[in-house]
Amino acid sequence: MINFNGTIVSKHTNILTQNRGFLYGDAVFETVKIISNKILFLEDHYFRLMSSMRVIRMEIPMNFTMEYLEEQILSLVKNNSLSDSSRARITVYRNDGGYYLPSNNSISFLIHSIALENTSYCIEQREYEVDLYKDFYVTKQLLSSIKTTNKIINITGSIYAHENGLDNCILLNDSKNVVEALQGNIFMLLGNRLITPPVSEGCLNGVMRKQILVLAKKINQLEVVEETISPFDLQKADELFITNVIAGIQPITKYRKKTFTSNVANQLVQMLNEMIRLN
Repeated sequence: MINFNGTIVSKHTNILTQNRGFLYGDAVFETVKIISNKILFLEDHYFRLMSSMRVIRMEIPMNFTMEYLEEQILSLVKNNSLSDSSRARITVYRNDGGYYLPSNNSISFLIHSIALENTSYCIEQREYEVDLYKDFYVTKQLLSSIKTTNKIINITGSIYAHENGLDNCILLNDSKNVVEALQGNIFMLLGNRLITPPVSEGCLNGVMRKQILVLAKKINQLEVVEETISPFDLQKADELFITNVIAGIQPITKYRKKTFTSNVANQLVQMLNEMIRLN
C-alpha cells in the first residue's frame, strides 16, 4: 500500500512508485518539431539521443534505430491529427528496479505530442527582455550538455523570470560565464563576430545551435566563433538571440538598460526556412 495525496491505496494504482525517471531523474529526452509529416533534423536528434543514453549507461535495444524512432513519432502525430505542424517529445527512462544502483539498464520510452500554430519559423515582433539568473549555476561537465529530466535550474529560473516580469533568463556556469538561456542556446553579435559559448562551458549541445552555426558561416563578412562569453560582454553586444528547435530563433530586445537590433537573427530565420524547404 502507498499514501497518495492523503489516501491509502494499492501501490499498483500508481505507476510512478517505481519509475526511475520520476524517482531519480534517470531519463533523457528529445523534443522534435514536425512539419508536413516530416521530423526536422531527425538525424541530429537521433544521434544526440543515442549519445545521451550511452553517457548514462542505458542499454540501447537492437531495434531502436533512427527509422524505428521516426516511425513511432509519426505514427503518434498521425493518430492525433497533428501531422501538419506539431512538437513531440520522446522520454527514454531506465526500467524499474534498484535504488541509485539500477537493477538493470534496460529502457522504456514515452512519446507525446501537441499542436503548433506555424508551419515555418518566424520571429515575433515584440519586446523580449532577459536578465541573469544567479541563484544557481550550471556546472561545466558532460552531463550539462545532454538533455536529462533533471531540469530544476530551468524550472526555478523560469519561476524567477515570471516573478520579475522577464521573458527569459540567462544562465551562468560555475566560472560565472554565460552558458545559455532557460529555453535554448544563446548567440551574441559583437561587431562582425557572432559568438556562442562552446559546449565545454556547460551549455546544451543544441540541435538548432548546430544549424545556426552552419548557416551563419554562409553570411558574408560574418565571423562565427565558439568562445567564452562574460556577462560584461552582453551590454556591449549589437544583437543577442536564443535558439531552439521549436521556436527557431528568438531575438532578445532588452537586457537591463541595453536594447538590441535583430538584423542577423531575421536573416538567419529566412535562411533556416529556405534550408528546410529545400530539404
